[in-house]
Amino acid sequence: MFATIYLPDFYLQAALRHQPEFRGKPVALIDDQEKKAAIIQLNAAAEQTGVRCGMTPSQGLARCLQLVVKTRISSQEKLLQEILLHFAGTLAPYVEATGAGISTIQFTHTNNLIQEMARVIAQLTDAEIVAQAGIASTPDASFLAAHLAKPVLQIGDASEFLATLPIETLTIG
Repeated sequence: MFATIYLPDFYLQAALRHQPEFRGKPVALIDDQEKKAAIIQLNAAAEQTGVRCGMTPSQGLARCLQLVVKTRISSQEKLLQEILLHFAGTLAPYVEATGAGISTIQFTHTNNLIQEMARVIAQLTDAEIVAQAGIASTPDASFLAAHLAKPVLQIGDASEFLATLPIETLTIG
């Protein structure tokens, strides 16, 4: 069995982790290393005002004058990834950082997987980190389940689960 822990809006979470004053305000994130600055992630408050990923900061501000534009903070991203790996490592010895804000765990046992994942998700929540987890028989299926989890989703039959998903879901990440 495999489990994937997924931190939605990883870069935005890292940039805002120690800035609670921005909770509830529209916030967009840009990567200042790119030639043309474009919004790469945004929170729900920004999305509700019509701001979208791919817009330039000025386009976002044209839709929402209260929009806070932040830049990626690589040191915070690295720290958040390390925290994720630490908590994933409490579940099993076979842990892999499979992407930014994504960790895949291979289990050698199948006892209490949902409870163990729920414990880790709760610990991450206590650390003010939003996380979701998926459990499945394959790493890819657990990855897709994690994206749909609220906060933990275990799927039994991967074929049946995948057959019901829209094509947009299958092209994640």
